[in-house]
Amino acid sequence: MLDATTRSGGTGAAPSPAATAGLVITPPVTLTKTARPSHPPEPPPAPAPRGPLARCARLLLSPWARLGLLVVLLATAAGAVLMFEPQRLVADGWPPQFGGGLAALAFGVAYGVCTVAFVPRPVLNLAAGALFGSTLGLATALGGTVLGAGLAFGLGRLLGQDALRPLLRARWLQAADGQLSRHGFRSMMVLRLFPGIPFWAANYCASVSRMRASSFLLATALGSIPNTAAYAVAGARAASPTSPAFLLAVAVIALPAMGGAVFAWRKRHHLRAR
Repeated sequence: MLDATTRSGGTGAAPSPAATAGLVITPPVTLTKTARPSHPPEPPPAPAPRGPLARCARLLLSPWARLGLLVVLLATAAGAVLMFEPQRLVADGWPPQFGGGLAALAFGVAYGVCTVAFVPRPVLNLAAGALFGSTLGLATALGGTVLGAGLAFGLGRLLGQDALRPLLRARWLQAADGQLSRHGFRSMMVLRLFPGIPFWAANYCASVSRMRASSFLLATALGSIPNTAAYAVAGARAASPTSPAFLLAVAVIALPAMGGAVFAWRKRHHLRAR
C-alpha cells in the first residue's frame, strides 16, 4: 500500500477502508460511579428523657424497686395463706363440691401457690396423699412442686437477681453461687434428694445464681420424686400407722434427711476452705 504525502513533507498512514466507510464501532464510554457505604451511618442515640415522669419510671424499674415489689408480693401471699389455713385439708378433707380430676387440678395449682408463700411441702404432700391416695396424690403433689418451683424461680430471677447479685461478696456466698451456676443440675438434684434447705429457700437461691431454668426444673422434678412419694404414701396410710407401707414411707423420709445433714456438715468445711 502506498503512503499519502502530506503538504508539510511528512508521511502518514492512510486510513483503512473500514474507517473510510464508517464501519468502525466505537465502544461506549462507561462512567464510574462513586462507591457508597454498604451501611448508612447510625444516627446518634436519643437523649434520655428528663422530667419527673422519667425519673419516676427509672425509679420504679430499678433493681431495688423490683426487689421491694417481690417482698410485698411474698408477704401478701404469706398473709393470704395464714388466713385460709390450707393445713386444715389434712384434717377436714377436700370440699365435697370438688371431685375427681378437677379437684386434683385445683389442688395442684393451690399447692404451687402455697409453696411460693413459704408453706412447708411436707404438710402439702401429706394432704395430697390423704385426699387423693398414693398414686394420684403423688402426681398432684409432684405437679404442684414443679409449678411452685417455677413460679418462685421466675419471680426471683425477674425481680430479685439484679439487686441481690452485687451483695454476694462473702467468700462462702461466692462459693455457693459458683457451685449453683457451674453445676446447676447436679447441685439441685442433691438439694432435692437430701432435704436440708427449705424448698422456698433453694428456689430463691437458685434464681439469684446463673443456673439455667431448664436444669433447675428438671432437677426439681426428678429429685423430688422419692421424698414426695414417701409423704404421699404416709398421708394415704395415716389411718393405719403400723402398716408396712406407712413404716417404709417413714423410713424413706428419715434416711434422706439424715444423709442431707451429713452432706451439709461435710460441705460446710469445703465451702469455708475456699
